Amino acid sequence: MSEEYLPLSCDLYDYIEIACLHRYQLHIELAGGARLDARAMTTLTTPDKEEFLIVQNEGGQERLRLDQITAITPLTEGASFGRVLLGNQIC
Repeated sequence: MSEEYLPLSCDLYDYIEIACLHRYQLHIELAGGARLDARAMTTLTTPDKEEFLIVQNEGGQERLRLDQITAITPLTEGASFGRVLLGNQIC
């Protein structure tokens, strides 16, 4: 990506880790207004220190750069958290 990566704070990153650990189905809101529903699978850190959430949906796996995710909402029943705002980007 052409924009400099802005890492998430540790407390917000914890929600991503929990979602992956439990493979939560998420409603994901992205910068620019795009939205998608997908299952959280794992995270990935590149050699350039950019962090991604790897998700699985009907189209296969996709990687989403964490600083482009504005909010996540678990759709999995009994999830341990509700909607979490991850960034200050305005859609």
